[in-house]
Amino acid sequence: MSTFRISEVADLMGVSADTVRRWTDGGRLAATRDHHGHRVVEGRALAEFARSLAENPEPGHVVAASARNRLRGIVTNVLRDKVMAQVEMQAGPHRIVSLMSREAADELGLEPGVLALASVKSTNVVIEIPEPG
Repeated sequence: MSTFRISEVADLMGVSADTVRRWTDGGRLAATRDHHGHRVVEGRALAEFARSLAENPEPGHVVAASARNRLRGIVTNVLRDKVMAQVEMQAGPHRIVSLMSREAADELGLEPGVLALASVKSTNVVIEIPEPG
């Protein structure tokens, strides 16, 4: 299983390393120590944490944003049937859902905890600025 250093978790979640340390110190995000004594987070635990943040976002964080076309994140859930797969990933505060063939998901080895890139191409994109909270 993949593990991520604190700086990698911060990058993936779109927060500072200090925020990730507060999450681990406060018990919100499970971490262990690697053979150098550095904190690391298991990919599956990070995926579950990212999914919980997406379901219960903290209000007032974003004042203005425009997502770029390629978003780096972590796969949080994969549902497969005989033909199709629904892949969910968390890229910072953004939850990305992609429908693809099961064959593609299998070839990419997509499962919770895997680092991935989401490429977005759309002719209709809505950009909003939330009210300051």
